[in-house]
Amino acid sequence: MRGVWGPTSASLLIMAWWTSDPAVLRVGWCFGSWAEMARILKHLSSPLLRPLKPFNYGSVTQLCQISSSCRSLKSGRFNEPLSGMECARAGGIATMYRLPFQEDPKGLDVCFVGIPLDIGTSNRSGARLGPRQIRMESVLVRNISTIGAAPYESLQVADIGDININLYDLKKTVQMIKEAYVKIFAVNCTPLTLGGDHTLTYPILQAVKEKYGQIGLVHVDAHNDCEDIMLGEKIAHGTPFRRSLEEGIIDPKKMVQIGLRGSEYSANCHQWQKDLGVKVVVVEECWHKSLVPLMDEVRTMIGPDIPVYISFDIDSLDPSVAPGTGTPELGGLTSIQAMEILRGCKGLNIIGGDMVEVCPAYDPLGTTALIAANLLFEMLCVLPGVKYHKILP
Repeated sequence: MRGVWGPTSASLLIMAWWTSDPAVLRVGWCFGSWAEMARILKHLSSPLLRPLKPFNYGSVTQLCQISSSCRSLKSGRFNEPLSGMECARAGGIATMYRLPFQEDPKGLDVCFVGIPLDIGTSNRSGARLGPRQIRMESVLVRNISTIGAAPYESLQVADIGDININLYDLKKTVQMIKEAYVKIFAVNCTPLTLGGDHTLTYPILQAVKEKYGQIGLVHVDAHNDCEDIMLGEKIAHGTPFRRSLEEGIIDPKKMVQIGLRGSEYSANCHQWQKDLGVKVVVVEECWHKSLVPLMDEVRTMIGPDIPVYISFDIDSLDPSVAPGTGTPELGGLTSIQAMEILRGCKGLNIIGGDMVEVCPAYDPLGTTALIAANLLFEMLCVLPGVKYHKILP
């Protein structure tokens, strides 16, 4: 809706300033400043506002309450999600975990970013809708993990929306993603990305290199994504780690791939990266066991100092658990094993991560996106600096 900023809108600001109605006062609170509130109100339709009389501001209160759903800044330093105890989970603006929306990453420790990309896929398309569905399902995720992690008490976190991409030009899109992430890393913000197909990880890692140099990688996936060429193309969702290793972005001796499986075109399909020193853990090594010991090995192998990126493909999970993906493979990880992997990353110097290949059209129940939202929260909880509460027996 578009309108004109005039006396009527200005009077609303004055009224909001003087009123004791907490829902109205919350506007200045939730948008961060009166100037920002003015900017938001400016775009409300003026015909909607003109009928309001000086003392009849019930509609204004409702508008304020709706607007506050997109930004819930509690008392204290850090943003918090809008609680399901304050506002029905079906309400509010669909940001990640109903966190505040912020247009840029400046001043944030962590940002959630969507990349609605699926033109790099080789099988079922639809991952461009992944970010939206993950945000929708994230409303059920609360503030503190079951092991006491409280990220919103120690980090400033917000959703900065989606990266604009070109759905008709993959190479141009890769450049657009890289440029966007260079800006994110430039302000020392850690991005957690909602995908989108796995092509997106390559330009993110290119941006990572400009900031951090060579990094370590925890890659959880059904596929190694180390193909050289797919249908004549060097850039696709099956090639990001081949390109990244070739360009020296990843230290192969600080890289692990977990959960690889499925029929292949050759008996030694993982040999290329193994020869470089990458630790490859095929899914048969994960069956019927806890992955806590594996992650102990991974932490020792990578070490606490080198910057580490986590790339998690939802197709690493068994399709009975997460059917909503473009390239499902039989015999995958369980959701418990996925949590063990991510919790096992605590202590690593994590500087970013992504959750990719969520394809909502193939899971009408939304379970896959719900799992993705919960696993992204697990990823958030193991970032450096997150506060942990002691869980009483």
